Amino acid sequence: MTNRKTDIDEMEHSAAEPTIAEQIDSLADPNFMTSLARGLAVVRAFSDSRTPQTIAQISQKTGIPRAAVRRCLYTLQQLGYVQAELNNFSLRPKVLTLGYSYLSSTPLTVSSQPYLNSISRDLGESCSLAVLDDGEVLYVARSAASRVMSVALNTGSRLPAYCTSLGRVLLSHLPAEELNAYLAHTRLQPMTEHTVTSQKRLREILLGVRQDGYAIIDEELELGLRSIAVPVRGAAGRVVASLNVGVQAARVSVDRLKEDFLPVLQRGALELSVLLP
Repeated sequence: MTNRKTDIDEMEHSAAEPTIAEQIDSLADPNFMTSLARGLAVVRAFSDSRTPQTIAQISQKTGIPRAAVRRCLYTLQQLGYVQAELNNFSLRPKVLTLGYSYLSSTPLTVSSQPYLNSISRDLGESCSLAVLDDGEVLYVARSAASRVMSVALNTGSRLPAYCTSLGRVLLSHLPAEELNAYLAHTRLQPMTEHTVTSQKRLREILLGVRQDGYAIIDEELELGLRSIAVPVRGAAGRVVASLNVGVQAARVSVDRLKEDFLPVLQRGALELSVLLP
C-alpha cells in the first residue's frame, strides 16, 4: 500500500512539473525578454541529443510552440549558431564561443586545470571540478585519465546534483532556504537500485557530508561507478565549487577512497582555494 501511494505521489509530482515554456511564460517582469529566453531554451534542447533535431522534437522537449521554435532556429541559423539540412537542425561550432566566454574569464576555471592534471596523474583516475547551476552539477574543468562512465563527461557536461558526489558537496553547503527550494522542485529519480530517493534520507546524508568535509557516491549514479568529492572554498571561506575523482567500483574500494584518495583531493582543494578571490 505504501509503495502504491509513493508511486502515485511521484506521478502527481511529475505531472505538475511545468514545461520550459510555462516557466518562461510565468515570468511577468516587463523587463524580461521572452524571445531571448525561448532562443536560449532552443539551444539547450540540443544538449542531450547527438542527432539533428526537428522543429517538432524541440517543441515537444521545451513546450514552446512550433512557430516560435521555427523563428528561433531561423534567427540562430542567420547568426551562425545553427545549421539546417532539410528539416533537421544541428548546432554549429560557433555555439562554443558562448561557453568559452565564461570559461576564459572565471578565475576558478582558468587556474584549476594544472591542479586537476596533477591530481589525475597522482591517482591515475579522472578528476573534475564543478559548480552548482540551476539545480544541476555543471562541469567547469576536467582532467580525464580514463573513462569510468557509460556517458562521456567533458567541460560543460551536466549531471543531477542529488546523486553525485560533486552535487552532494555543493548541496550540503546551501543555506537552508535554498536547499528546501531545491528539494521542492527536484524529483529524486532512481538512477540505479542504490540511488537515495527519500528526501529525509538525503537530508541526513547532506548533513553528514557537511560535517565530514567530503561525499562518497557508491553506485548511485551508475552501476560500477564510485566517486569522492570535497569542497573548494573561496578566500572568504564560502564553498564555490567541488572537486572529485571517479573510479570503477571493481578496482577501488570505499575504504581506499577515504584512505588514499581523500588526502590528495583535500590538498588539491586547499591549493585551489588559495588562488580564488
